Amino acid sequence: MLKYNKVWQSLKNIYHFFQALAANLYYGFPARRLTVIGITGTDGKTTTTSMIYHLLNQAGFKTAMITSVEARFGQSKMATGLHITSPDPFWLQKTLRSMVDQGITHLALEVTSHGLDQYRVWGVDFKIAVFTNVTQEHLDYHHTWDNYLNTKARLLKDVSLAILNRDDKSYKNLKLKAKNLNVKAISYSITDQRAEFTPKKIDLKSNLPGEYNLSNSLAALSAVNSLGVPLKQAKVYLSSFKLPKGRMEEIKTKLDFRIFVDFAHTPNGLKQALTSLKDLKGKTSRLMAVFGSAGLRDHNKRPVMGQVAGDLADVVILTAEDPRTEDVNQIISQINSGIKNKKTQVIIEPDRAKAIQKAINMAQKHDIVGIFGKGHERSMCFGKREIPWSDQSQVKKALAKRSKK
Repeated sequence: MLKYNKVWQSLKNIYHFFQALAANLYYGFPARRLTVIGITGTDGKTTTTSMIYHLLNQAGFKTAMITSVEARFGQSKMATGLHITSPDPFWLQKTLRSMVDQGITHLALEVTSHGLDQYRVWGVDFKIAVFTNVTQEHLDYHHTWDNYLNTKARLLKDVSLAILNRDDKSYKNLKLKAKNLNVKAISYSITDQRAEFTPKKIDLKSNLPGEYNLSNSLAALSAVNSLGVPLKQAKVYLSSFKLPKGRMEEIKTKLDFRIFVDFAHTPNGLKQALTSLKDLKGKTSRLMAVFGSAGLRDHNKRPVMGQVAGDLADVVILTAEDPRTEDVNQIISQINSGIKNKKTQVIIEPDRAKAIQKAINMAQKHDIVGIFGKGHERSMCFGKREIPWSDQSQVKKALAKRSKK
């Protein structure tokens, strides 16, 4: 079965290559007239891409960005909040052509392993490759972490600079690959002073939540500094940066507890998000986590996510997150199998709207409710159908119902 899947994937990739070639020929290889910064990694891509876009714009560059949340250039702003980061080649090349025609000179482009493997970004000449981290994700597609890393590393080909995370286990491997390709590599780190960019070396104090956003900030500052933006100037611009939609997004309420919506959907992402929220709660308050795991995706991460949530949250409510054609109860059971902490209260509620309502109804004074996995997304997949969905809207509905009671 695995051999058949590999053959089928190879045939599909050949199709994707010719599709990308046709798109580039039709639109005249527009990326050749842009300075493109490619940002890849398991977590933090959208935030880092958005930071680079913000910093370059503030510095006076005519900049555009394409992320899993939105595409921005000039006066144009397009939502992209479905289940894909690197878009279809024809849409991408058409959009790049529009950017060039409007005088855009720089592009911050979020890049996935699927996008690299399936030639969706073929024909894009990347100048800088930024790596956030490479942790467990998409093993349903890549099968092993090494395959996943090697696919991410394709972004190194033909770039002039690689920006690597010295705190991540991918660092040594990527640094060696960059060396073999004669690509200059610099690094950033939260604590390792061997890196070129550290908070101590550049006197950086982030006003964003979580260590992971400090790491994202270092990556973004490294990128724009390499393009000529002075660090002192860039740090001033960074102070006005706002996190993208669905990234540690606080939903305001008049009640005496706090609610956050975040896209965390990997073990590492969930750990980082819960750790940040745990720092906000008091000794007597509770941290509540509402999340699930996507169907037809990496099964191995499910119990790991359960373990992470069980170790960090006081209350875990397991629910749906794009079950697709899988049984949502089976997905929840696999997540639940990883929860070993007997002090953690576990609630099973497959209906995501009801799960959110339960969390809001249960929340007491100073509690913190984290709702994870959907973030910015505007739909949820059941079977083969995309149903309109918004965690933010559901939270507001749940707050209204609680207020009425």
